[in-house]
Formats: sequence, C-alpha cells, structure tokens
Amino acid sequence: MTTPFPFTAVVGQDDLRLALLLNAVSPAVGGVLVRGEKGTAKSTAVRALSALLPEVDVVPGCRFSCDPAAPDPACPDGPHEAGAETSRPSRMVELPVGASEDRLVGALDIERALAEGVKAFEPGLLADAHRGILYVDEVNLLHDHLVDLLLDAAAMGASYVEREGVSVRHAARFLLVGTMNPEEGELRPQLLDRFGLTVEVAASREPDQRVEVVRRRLAYDDDPAGFAARWADEEAAVRQRIVVARELLPQVRLGDGALRQIAATCAAFEVDGMRADIVMARTATALAAWAGRTDVLAEDVRQAALLALPHRRRRNPFDAPGLDEDKLDETLEQFTDEDPDPDPDGDGGGPGSGGQPAPDAGPQGGDTGARPEEGEGGQPQPSGAGEQSAVRAAEPFRTKVLSVPGIGEGAAGRRSRARTEHGRTTGARRPRGALTKLHLAATVQAAAPHQRARGRSGPGLVVRRDDLRQATKEGREGNLVLFVVDASGSMAARQRMSAVKGAVLSLLLDAYQRRDKVGLVTFRGAAAEVALPPTSSVDAAAVRLESLPTGGRTPLAAGLLRAHEVLRVERLRDPARRALVVVVTDGRATGGPEPVALAGRAARLFAAEGVASVVVDCESGPVRLGLAGQLAGELGGTAVTLDELRADSIAGLVRDVQGTSRRAA
Repeated sequence: MTTPFPFTAVVGQDDLRLALLLNAVSPAVGGVLVRGEKGTAKSTAVRALSALLPEVDVVPGCRFSCDPAAPDPACPDGPHEAGAETSRPSRMVELPVGASEDRLVGALDIERALAEGVKAFEPGLLADAHRGILYVDEVNLLHDHLVDLLLDAAAMGASYVEREGVSVRHAARFLLVGTMNPEEGELRPQLLDRFGLTVEVAASREPDQRVEVVRRRLAYDDDPAGFAARWADEEAAVRQRIVVARELLPQVRLGDGALRQIAATCAAFEVDGMRADIVMARTATALAAWAGRTDVLAEDVRQAALLALPHRRRRNPFDAPGLDEDKLDETLEQFTDEDPDPDPDGDGGGPGSGGQPAPDAGPQGGDTGARPEEGEGGQPQPSGAGEQSAVRAAEPFRTKVLSVPGIGEGAAGRRSRARTEHGRTTGARRPRGALTKLHLAATVQAAAPHQRARGRSGPGLVVRRDDLRQATKEGREGNLVLFVVDASGSMAARQRMSAVKGAVLSLLLDAYQRRDKVGLVTFRGAAAEVALPPTSSVDAAAVRLESLPTGGRTPLAAGLLRAHEVLRVERLRDPARRALVVVVTDGRATGGPEPVALAGRAARLFAAEGVASVVVDCESGPVRLGLAGQLAGELGGTAVTLDELRADSIAGLVRDVQGTSRRAA
C-alpha cells in the first residue's frame, strides 16, 4: 500500500488546509472545491486528509457502510442484527472523470442474472463513499450525466437506481471534494453550489518557500515511509485536535449577532438562495470549534465568508471569482452592534456596490467606447495605420441554440444530437470490438430461441458470444465554433470591434453552458495569431479578447491559413468534434504579392473539406465593394452584415449555413 504524503508536511496553502480541516470537523459544511493551476498540491492535500479522519464504525459485512448505532432500514444488505459492529479507516473514494454511470451508482450483476437467473445489485462508488470522502479530480471535466447523478445524491443523501428490472435505494452521504484547473473550463452552476467551500490555490512566488516544497518532495520520493514517520507526531496532533473539535462542536453557540452578520453579508453580495447562509453558519461554528471556543466571533464570520461566498456571489461569468474584502469588512462592521434597524439602503457598500452597473458598463445607449484623446472619433483607420489600443467588449447577450444537423459522434456536450456512450437508449446492435454497454433485453431475445438446442436444464440462460448486444445511445455532443477576426486598420472603429468582441464573448458563454469549445484567430499587420486556442474557459477567453489591439495591414490569407491549421490540429486531437468557422472581416486583403488571390486559395481549402462557414461582413460607408460576399462564396458559406451579428440573427444564420452545407452534401 502506498504511503500518502503527510497532510502536515504540505508547505503553505493555508486556506486549502483550513477548508479541508473544517470539513473534517463538521462534514455538514458540504465539501470543498479547490481551484488552481496545475502542480499546486491540490490532489496531494486532499488525499492526505483521509489519513487524519477518525475511524468509522460499520456493520460487519455491509457493503453500504451502515452505522451500527443507526442502521439504514432500507439498506439492500439489511436488516442488520443489533449489536454487531466493527471499525475501519475512513475511506477516500476517487471518481475518475471517464467513469461510467454503472460504476458510479451501481448496476445489475449481469453475470449472476444470466448464469443464475436472479436479480443481484452490484454497488457503485456512491455506496463505497458513504460516510467518507468522494474525491473528483478535474471535476470540471466530468460528463454531464455523472454531474446530474452527483447532484441528486448530494441533495437527497441517497442513491436511487432504477434500471433493468432492479430497484435499489441506499444511503449516500459523503464529503464531496473536487479539484479543477479553471483554464480547462468552468463548472455548471448547479454543481458549483453543491460545494460548501471554495479555495483558490497558486504556487508561491517566494523562493524560500519553493525551495522547501522541492526539498520535502524529494525526501518523500526517496523514502515515503521514513518521511511519513518524521511527521507522525504532527499528524497525530492534528488528528487529536479534529476529535476534540468534533466533541466541542455541539456546544458552540451561534448568537443572534453572528447570524445577523451572516445574513447581511449574503445579502450584500447578492448570493442566490439560502444555502450560502446555512453554509456560512456551519463554517463559522466549525471555525470556533477548531479554535477551541464555544462562541462564534466576528472573525469566524469573516473567514467563513471568504471560504463560502466567492463561488456563490452573483457575477458576470467573465469576471474572476473572489470577494471585495473592503466591502465585506464594511458590512460586518455595520452589523457588529446588532442594530435591529440597520442602514435602510441595505446595500452594505459604496457607490457601484450591490450589483449596480459600473459607469463604463459597455457601449450601450450610444456609448461607443471611443476615447477623445485618441482622436479616433469612432471612425475606421485606413489600412496600414499604426496599432490602436484595445477596446472593451460590448455587453454579452444571450444567444439561441446553434445546433449541427444530423447525428454526430463528438465529445459529450449539450448542443447537437450525437451517438454517445451515455444518454437514452435508442436501440441495439452487435458489438464492434469490446462490449461496453449491454442491452439486456436484446441479448435475452437473441439467446432465447436457442435454449433447447443448447441443452438448457437450469434456471440460468445459456448465452453465447454471438447473442450479446450493444446498447446504442443518443445524447448530445459539443461543437467547436472558431472565430477568425480581422483586427487590421480597416476594422479599427471602436464601436465595430466592441460589438465583435461582445458577440464572441456571448457565444463563449453559451459554449460554457453547453460544453462547447470556442476559439479565436486574429490577423493584422503582417501575420495571424491564435489569440484564443479552442477552449471552454470563460475567464481565459475574457482576458484575451479584452486585450486584443487593432491596426496595420490585412493579411486575410494568413488568418484563414492559421484557422485551417487550428482545425487540422483539433481534428487530430478530437476527430469527431464538428466545427463552424465564423470569419469577421470587411473582405479586404492587403500586404504581400497578390493578397486577394492568396485569400481565395486559402478559403477554398475550407470548401474542399466541407467545413461549415459564415462571413460577417463588416464593410461600412456609402460605397461597398462586396468583398466579404466574394470570400463567402470561396468558403462555400454565407455572408451577412455586421448589423446581423446580434443574437437572433447569428443563431438563425448558423442554422442556415449548416442546413446549406447539409443540402450541398
């Protein structure tokens, strides 16, 4: 058995360790979500926590870890005899990102059902995690169908399995701990809210602390058992402190003053629902018990807010998580004296707080974002003009569903119809290769006519390899929307670029919700660059788009060729993911020999490969050359004007383009 890295040997990461320990003291806090860059000891700390948890009393032989003091009356292994009990270490069960639904919730024991003709339930990971820790590494990459099952189990404290003639219910109360790298995509709001606390972690920039991290890691790798032995006393002390805090927890008093501060803080940060208030109260109580006190202080409430609210406060999806600590301190100070009639305004903050729009909330109501000192006046710069500073994106808006016609076989998502490993069963077929999803009824139907010929004499069914049937399932897939944006001097009008950025951000938000990918290629000056590699990360996308400058010549061919290369690489990584290319340009091509001819040849590469495409025509002025329409013809797509780039228009446009591609095929 591998010796885990000692919890007390983790260098730094004070918030992470505190959040985990608070859940050890009071599992009712609701778990921890650990967000941060790779290589910051997220998984190491979580795995080390299980060694600190007290042992669990269980009923001997119960696969569902029933408590002998209060056994589950509906336990599938019950009823249990009174007085029988044994102890075992607390478990940490890891849920792999690619796990199947059967592995998570359990399923019919196929072997016994076919061989013995009996219905038997094989427990899953939720049963194993009962009264322990359920750990999900890279939880933001978890498939939607598994997320839904986790949400149900976390909400009800039980798992219900209804399938293939089996109906089972068993208790599933666990401490949910997840780790994630925000650059790889965000979590669905429903699952995000199920985590009691959240912690942001990052590698230390202090050389001395980094040296100590390396020193301890090397010592552990050289001799894990010896390294753990050197930290045994510290581990024992923390373990004992957890036991003491658990015993003290029922005696902790949460006074009316602390409750008023909790309620006022949640109201000031406009969190949805009441779960935040409850989690804050439980966290503040656990903090007091961990400190050895029986009264909750204002400092406990403040620390509880920093851990429980960042992922719950109402915010634009493109904003970074976190709390305004000045506003938090003002709110707590305002309600320190338990004034029954607090500030009638009730916003707990200064100007612009409480969700009020900022003075420069975007180019709405005629505000184009132009800056007089730059002398642009909202007019486009001539081709070849120098670089202009970045412009803010317009306020993002809701988009309609962009779906690809037909049935694909891409990555699991929530957009287009697809044949997937998970979803509703639509039929059965003979397995190609290894059997992954048995269609029981079809298998029995295929085997039934041959039972007499095979000499069946008992209750079991005689099944051969040729009888097995694979279930075919239909679900939803994610797609790739790749924007190719002209950022040259001819596109430098601030209002125009602001609208383009707002549209890209809006589709990125929709992609986050539907588990799509969105990419951004820009071209200006003498070359093109991948400003945003295909991603679902909202935060990373917002930073890249907001800082996008404009100016210079228009290397249209370079932009198309770079986009073609991005699609080529993505097809190698994920050949089943279908793409839509959206080219945002006025159609001009300048710089180098024969720029227009080069752009046409680059565009025909997309048409030859059948890539769905659309050109958003940004040409302005009384004289229009129609170059964007010509480019759309070369791409085999459709052209629309910039004014049609709003939600209703772009959604209908994509459907039209995809429908056109399907008819052409």
